[in-house]
Amino acid sequence: MLKLFHYNWQVRNDWFNWCESVAEEELMRRRTGGLGYILPTLYHIVAVEFGWLCGGIQEKPIIIPTFEDIASLPQVKEFSARCHVEVSQFVQSWNDDLEDRIMIDTTDNGEREAHTYGEVLRHVIAHEIHHMGQLSVWAREIGKKPVSANFIGRGLYTIGESGEKY
Repeated sequence: MLKLFHYNWQVRNDWFNWCESVAEEELMRRRTGGLGYILPTLYHIVAVEFGWLCGGIQEKPIIIPTFEDIASLPQVKEFSARCHVEVSQFVQSWNDDLEDRIMIDTTDNGEREAHTYGEVLRHVIAHEIHHMGQLSVWAREIGKKPVSANFIGRGLYTIGESGEKY
């Protein structure tokens, strides 16, 4: 599971770099599907990961700024970097004993739901991958090559004792 988080973080950073070559108007232009905007979607990915893993599972008091408060690429990147410090510490310390622990979530409707930690971690992984697909469609709509979604070739695995490639 740790490798999938590393994958998501690499791809997210690739998208941030991709955004640097796109006009701000394009990052904020209304699009079809999902949240409907490139930059707010990247913000949303970070906020959801941070909210579930630090605020939810770890029950830390967290502050998630509204998108309107950080509505620029540099500010969203900085928000991501700040959240990543706490999120990565938790993910790096994951162990199988945490898999079936229960957290209680309060939905937007005020209902309480129980989820296992393992379910929440997998939800966060899938959530980011889902939104990366939307970003890829929007990139093509503006005539730009999207970030590669390939898991293979990102250096997440080494083969053999010395890491040689076959």
